[in-house]
Amino acid sequence: MAKIDHFECSRCGLKSSSNEPQTVCAKCAGSLYVRYDLSPLRGAAARNEITQETADAAWRGLWRYRAVLPDAAPVTLGEGWTPVIRSRRYAGAYLKEEGANPTGSFKARGMAMAVTMARSYGLKKLAAPSAGNAAGALAAYAAAAGMEAHIFMPKDVPFANYLEAMMYGAQVTLVNGLISDCGRIVAERREKEGWFDISTLKEPFRIEGKKTMGYELAEQLGWEYPEAVFYPTGGGVGLIGMWKAFAEMEELGWVKPGRRPRMIAVQSAGCAPVVRAFERHEKTSEMWKDAATFASGLRVPKPYGDYIMLDILRESNGLAISIPDDAILASLRDWAKNEGILLCPEGAAATAAYAHLLEAGVLKPDDRVVIFNTGAGLKYTDVIADVAGIQRPQPAA
Repeated sequence: MAKIDHFECSRCGLKSSSNEPQTVCAKCAGSLYVRYDLSPLRGAAARNEITQETADAAWRGLWRYRAVLPDAAPVTLGEGWTPVIRSRRYAGAYLKEEGANPTGSFKARGMAMAVTMARSYGLKKLAAPSAGNAAGALAAYAAAAGMEAHIFMPKDVPFANYLEAMMYGAQVTLVNGLISDCGRIVAERREKEGWFDISTLKEPFRIEGKKTMGYELAEQLGWEYPEAVFYPTGGGVGLIGMWKAFAEMEELGWVKPGRRPRMIAVQSAGCAPVVRAFERHEKTSEMWKDAATFASGLRVPKPYGDYIMLDILRESNGLAISIPDDAILASLRDWAKNEGILLCPEGAAATAAYAHLLEAGVLKPDDRVVIFNTGAGLKYTDVIADVAGIQRPQPAA
């Protein structure tokens, strides 16, 4: 097992102890990375031994990579090791189906790790804003850990997100506003209420859960990188986590030498602060006014980790691309009809971005790419039905 050595600020580089729970850097409020002593795990032999040991177990999920995760008793519901599905039409395209996770989305990965560590630190009350899927994941893992969950969501989130959080026993508040407004409420009340803020990139362990997507896609592709990774980008923890995973795997000697994937951040045209900042060559994004899109997970007007994402996009020779809602819906219909996969709206934004870059000649059809479908389309039935104009038919007389 790797041992946590320290926390490190992603902005100023300040190192701090991991012995006590922390949120953000005490000096500059930057997001924190977990840093390990990886020296005992270097080399392909160690990699094969570690992964084979877990492969022989009854279930090999996120904790398949526990050698490079914090050493704590897991709070688990069976998250991770989601399938990579090869497209029926595009020779080089693979879909990473995160809807197969518990609570139906990739958020299970980050919350499994964050709640695991919160419990190991002895915390009792967790709070977070959510655009939808993080709420259900936090509520589920808090219930499994016997902890309180206090969740704030925009009032128009998909109904499934609200329903699951309520059924898991969380304290849920619907807010007349966006996730940024929900985050402000958590920040204002956390000290008085005794909550630990588990918001996106405001504690270090959700990145650790999300980084397992990077380990998985590398292993599932034979420990080789794809040409590009298409990632629906709201808060961007998964993109940041995968980049951290690539760095760790290279330090460990677990991947074949070669250039890292081009990271493609995909947003909705109705809320595209990272795209705008990328196109303007800016270091951070500006608040996106009047954010509006039916892809609720992309409706994040000012991501906390924008500066990290923008650095990653440039370092990887990547791109940031925005897709209008009508094109998102068209791609959702297309993949359902022709691939047999009901994408979530955020995932459909990524498939639409892939089609756009193919048409533009930026990528070739045989370039191997991984496209993330970050959640199960069935969690969005009310939203998809509304934008697609589908209603339950009346029974025949």
